[in-house]
Amino acid sequence: MDEKTEELRDIFVDVTDESTVTERQEDTPGSLARDEPAAERVEGVVASMRERYDFDTDLPDAALADLVEGFYDGLDDAALAERAAEAANEDDADEETGSDVSEAETTEPPDLSRRDVFRARMDLHLVREADTDAPFALGDLRDRLTNDESIDEIAADLDAAESTVRRYRRVLETQAERRRVGDRFREEFDEILADADLASLTEDVTRDGLDDATDGMENDLSF
Repeated sequence: MDEKTEELRDIFVDVTDESTVTERQEDTPGSLARDEPAAERVEGVVASMRERYDFDTDLPDAALADLVEGFYDGLDDAALAERAAEAANEDDADEETGSDVSEAETTEPPDLSRRDVFRARMDLHLVREADTDAPFALGDLRDRLTNDESIDEIAADLDAAESTVRRYRRVLETQAERRRVGDRFREEFDEILADADLASLTEDVTRDGLDDATDGMENDLSF
C-alpha cells in the first residue's frame, strides 16, 4: 500500500471511528481479485507498455498484471515467481477450455526463476530500492556504459561478475525509461491500485453503516 492510500485509509478511520476498516484493508491489500475493473485497467497498462517497449519476458499480459498486484502487495521475487507461474497456467487453461485436450497434455506451469521475475519487473518499471544497491557506484557504471565499454571490461575493472554488471545495466536502463516518460506507467499503476484500495474502504464503510442503521429493525411488511 502506497503512502497516498495509507493517508486515505487514515481519513476513513478518523471519520467513521471504525478500526475494523483498517483491519480488513490489511487482510487483503489491493486485491484485484475483488475488483475486476481494476485488474482489467492494470492489464491495459501492461499492454500499452508492451506496445512501446521490447519486453524481455514472454509472460502473457494477464500474468504480468497479476505480478504487478503481487509487487504492490509486497511480495518478494520468489513469491512473485510462484504467483506468475500459477497465473500463466490459469491463462493457458482458459484458452484450452472447450478444446479436446487430454489431462496428460495440459500445459505445466512455466518454470520461472527469480531472475525471470526480475526481468519482468524491469519490463514493467517495477524497481525496488534494493535493486539499486549495487556493490559499485552506479554512476561509474553509467559512465562506462555511455563510453561503450564492454561488459567483460567493466566487470574486470569493477571486480564483479559479468552477470552482476548486466543486472545493474538493466536497472539503469529501466530508470532511464522511467525518466523519459515521466514515470507515467508507474503512476498509472499507483492510481489504479489506490483506487481499488479506496473502493474497498468505501464498500466496507458503507456496509458497516448499513449494518448499524438496520441493527434491531424488524421487517414488518405484509403483501
